[in-house]
Amino acid sequence: MLHLIYHSPVDKAVLQRIECADDVVFFEGASLQLNKNGQLNIKIQKMVNNGINLHVLAVELETRGVSKEELTLGIKVIDYPYFVELTENSKVIKTWN
Repeated sequence: MLHLIYHSPVDKAVLQRIECADDVVFFEGASLQLNKNGQLNIKIQKMVNNGINLHVLAVELETRGVSKEELTLGIKVIDYPYFVELTENSKVIKTWN
């Protein structure tokens, strides 16, 4: 399943619905929650360690002045073509606003 998360702060109940091998892309304000010094750092790190694929678009980081080095380890920074590929390869897409 592909999860698209837009809202900030990111609700921990939403994160609990994500399963191993799912893909998650963070957009807009949600991308700010990926900071390695943020409140969700431990939860996000556990998700990465459990095989959940966490992504953020490079343009989302650039727009918000966030560098890759500020992200929790394991977050994949992607471009639009890769995002399109994720959507094409996902049978189910869930949007969290």
